[in-house]
Amino acid sequence: MLLLPGAVAEARGERLSWLENDRIKLGVDLDRGGAITFLATLPEGDNVINNHDLGRQVQLSFYSGPVPYEVAGQKPAEHWRHLGWNPIQSGDDFDNRGRVLKHENDGRRIHLVCQPMQWPLNGVPGDCTFDSWLELEGSAVIGRARLNNARADRTPYPARLQELPAVYANAPFHRVVSYQGNSPFTGAPATAVPAARGTHPWSFWLGTEGWAALLNEDDWGLGLITPGRVDFTGGFAGQPGPNDPQGNSTGYLAGHGLEILDATITYEFRYELVLGPLREIREHAARHRPTAPPAWHFESDRQGWHHRHLTDAGWPIREHLDLRLDADHPQLISPLTFWHAGQATHLVIEAAFSSGVTEATVFWQAHGTPDFSPENHRSFPVTHDETFQRHVIPLAGHPHYRGSLVRLRLDPATPAKPGSWMKLRRVEWTATP
Repeated sequence: MLLLPGAVAEARGERLSWLENDRIKLGVDLDRGGAITFLATLPEGDNVINNHDLGRQVQLSFYSGPVPYEVAGQKPAEHWRHLGWNPIQSGDDFDNRGRVLKHENDGRRIHLVCQPMQWPLNGVPGDCTFDSWLELEGSAVIGRARLNNARADRTPYPARLQELPAVYANAPFHRVVSYQGNSPFTGAPATAVPAARGTHPWSFWLGTEGWAALLNEDDWGLGLITPGRVDFTGGFAGQPGPNDPQGNSTGYLAGHGLEILDATITYEFRYELVLGPLREIREHAARHRPTAPPAWHFESDRQGWHHRHLTDAGWPIREHLDLRLDADHPQLISPLTFWHAGQATHLVIEAAFSSGVTEATVFWQAHGTPDFSPENHRSFPVTHDETFQRHVIPLAGHPHYRGSLVRLRLDPATPAKPGSWMKLRRVEWTATP
């Protein structure tokens, strides 16, 4: 149900749609694209969400090319040129607000559809819509989000880092905390995330339990859980201080994913927000503890994989990835994740190769390293009769396949031959050939 706004919201001209249970109260602003602008504990907790400008809140934000992004001759300000195509839920940098196109609230779940705005430009609606579904479960907000692209520009732009979602909290929550170690879900202590170095304001890290949090001095605050994802960015800007939702000082978190956003893609992700002590945030994250090594089946989407030096058939994905290997040194790269080498001894790649491909190479990235190391690879022969085959690559005996690992890379043809191709149906692990 849509409840009348309180005195403070009314004074600011806000229209809020509310959900509450016996633990927390959630408010989304129907005049800011339905972004989350209020989250507090009951009965009388303070709102922890920062609303200093339209770039804060808890909101959806996506990125693609071109970079810079211009419309009808309007150019972004110099400090926003690097953002490129960037529709966000609340509005733009010129105070033009996202518009709610549809809103439903039955007291248990909110669903809304919004027309976002291009953040770097003045009054330019995004050529897409966002769906947002929100429910409450104890001290957690359960979120599902969808990007529905409708771009006239059909250029196949490369993968960009996405905010999944963007989360801003108030000045008391200045401690950025996550579990970043090799033994997730064992009760090992969480640690503070080091502040960013250089000119970039935010840090980047792997939270191997799939959560990060903005906490006060008492280990209490707002946690972000990203089921199936371990890649995060965040930090604190300004000075710790009182809980002022309009204040400039703010903590920031986002789940990350390198994603290709096609012109007509429908892209979904899930997340949870937990308001409470660190212990409770970790307990909620543990509900999503993986029970097996990662596996990726490409029946209907890219499963978070992206590519370099090759082209694919684009959206929609139907039963497999359809890849053209015409450029030099083509690569397919998995999302960041986490597994132990002892859990996953044989890699299975179900794929079809053209006759121009006879050998492929798989690389793995160790936890704690910035990229793929040259020694962490194994080449394998491929069946190149243009039919789907199950290629099993034994890795347990490799001297560099050990410890904690976070990412795979598949080089399907080096060097590539003109006209060669690959169709990829799945990548998964097996303990036996």
